[in-house]
Amino acid sequence: MKLTVLMAIMIPVFTFALQNAAATPPAQDDVEMVAVPAGEFIMGSDDPEADDNEKPATKVYVRPFSIDKFEATNARYLRCIEAGACTRPIPLGYDATTRANLPVTVVSWQQAVAYCRWVGKRLPTEAEWERAARGTDGRRYPWGNTFEAERANVGYSVGSATPVGSYPKGASPYGVMDMAGNVWEWTSSLYKPYPYDPHDGREDPNARGSRVERGGGWYTPEWHARTTRRTAAGHVYRRFSDLGFRCAK
Repeated sequence: MKLTVLMAIMIPVFTFALQNAAATPPAQDDVEMVAVPAGEFIMGSDDPEADDNEKPATKVYVRPFSIDKFEATNARYLRCIEAGACTRPIPLGYDATTRANLPVTVVSWQQAVAYCRWVGKRLPTEAEWERAARGTDGRRYPWGNTFEAERANVGYSVGSATPVGSYPKGASPYGVMDMAGNVWEWTSSLYKPYPYDPHDGREDPNARGSRVERGGGWYTPEWHARTTRRTAAGHVYRRFSDLGFRCAK
């Protein structure tokens, strides 16, 4: 009888401890996250100039989620390497102090997944990424419908990636930074035709196939920095210094 009473007391306490631990980010994850509310938004584009893989534009519902305000940096990724949870990226000098706040690049999809898992998060779905980038009004760029050079690192204007947050005027409607330009970003989604359907297998983490990248990079033309622009890369590897990621949960 006494054991039954003791277990009845301990189980709620143990459950609360687990919930509290899950809600507390690990010490190594010191990046600010931005909350995005649940709701419908316009995903894709019906612009005649848009790529075929961006069509048709449809309304998609997403549940509430949070997303990193900034792309994962060399400094943050290095902590994961030192902890033994991540493997080293290809570029030399990524661990130099002068490169600490640059986005980590030349990382495979698996490396991005491993990092996000290490900090108790995951990669954003393609729908979540686009919702965080454009809000609910179907805008072409995170800040509006007209490209403005001072808002994004694109078109080889600088010649390399820049420290995260270098273009505060380019923030999305929710305040997420660098969603246009700087580096492309991995999403969790398999590259499949629209309309987006999270239940058609594209969000299976164990499926083989190319995964979607979003956002454009520092050397790509401004057209690639649109909120609807999508491309893909093999899930194993890509040898370019223009592909990074950010996490969500």
